[in-house]
Amino acid sequence: MEIKHIVLRHMKMQLLSPFTTSLGTEYDKDFVLVEIRSKDGISGWAESVAAIDPYYKEETVKSNWSIMNDFLIPLLLERPVEHPDEVSERFAHIRGNFMAKSALEGAIWDIYAKQKGIPLSEALGGEKKQIDVGISIGIQNTIPELLDLVAGYVKEGYKRIKVKIQPGWDVEPLSAIREQFPDIPLMADANTAYTLADIDHLKQLDAFNLTMIEQPLEHDDIVDHATLQRRLQTPICLDESIHSVEDARKAFQLGSCKIINIKIGRVGGLTEAKKIHDFCKANDIPVWCGGMLESGIGRAHNVAITTLSNFIMPGDTAASSRYWEHDIIAPAVTVENGLITVPDETGIGYEPDLERIQEYTLYSKTFTSSNT
Repeated sequence: MEIKHIVLRHMKMQLLSPFTTSLGTEYDKDFVLVEIRSKDGISGWAESVAAIDPYYKEETVKSNWSIMNDFLIPLLLERPVEHPDEVSERFAHIRGNFMAKSALEGAIWDIYAKQKGIPLSEALGGEKKQIDVGISIGIQNTIPELLDLVAGYVKEGYKRIKVKIQPGWDVEPLSAIREQFPDIPLMADANTAYTLADIDHLKQLDAFNLTMIEQPLEHDDIVDHATLQRRLQTPICLDESIHSVEDARKAFQLGSCKIINIKIGRVGGLTEAKKIHDFCKANDIPVWCGGMLESGIGRAHNVAITTLSNFIMPGDTAASSRYWEHDIIAPAVTVENGLITVPDETGIGYEPDLERIQEYTLYSKTFTSSNT
């Protein structure tokens, strides 16, 4: 495909309610929306999941904008792209900056699927027509508030409940949930809030029959997680520590985890996400798709990747209405009885709402190919 234009938009959307984790509280979502227009008039869409602050990972909205502007977009505009897999190869000598790379690569994948006349899920090799989804619940002010939220999401049919935890908000809330809901699939997400000094404390979580505990230790660690996994019955899931299939291989060899969360932005794009999926499938490691408070554009990419066969655990891709009063796609992503029906339209399968996109755009920049 020959690229005609690339448009970056700095977007700001207000969350319906604050979302609190051990890393802090988010009230709004700033992100970079990418639109790539091919010479044959097709637009591909994706978004960067980098936040305004470098708390989850080191990337931010501003750093993503800068690295795309100065390095990645010039590389992408050098010559036509025959297949989306080439994008990660073209960017390989640029260290890190996975979320920026993923956003540009994702838009190329959308164009590729549209040019082929197939859904993005099919272009990726996906098989499912529906995907199971769970819900992620931030840290609440009180346990009764938490239990009310859990009860509501269980009633709505979500297939798994994920609860954010941190020291001082872990054993008691999980115990209360288990007492009221003894059979629901339940997991805890620590977002790096603990150390090996907390082993005896974390062992208390084994009593709650959790599906997993996600990323309890440092964001870049796979060694100490192996020590912790040997002491816990609860499976450890790695999130922040996994950026590539090589990271997944090393974690598997060390015994650092039993489950891996694949976030498209964190691993640098759909191509690397597929590689991690394939490695994990070959080694009987279940995977699932994590969420980053995406708008409908990013949510559509998550739906597509989750159709691959080894995504056997419900992911975080909840309905648009969980986070936004008005999403930037039409129709919005909806969930019925814990299931999302995979769209069969070409590309990401949802139509960008240009009016809403314009409303939420703080500023934009257009890059034009010199070959146009």
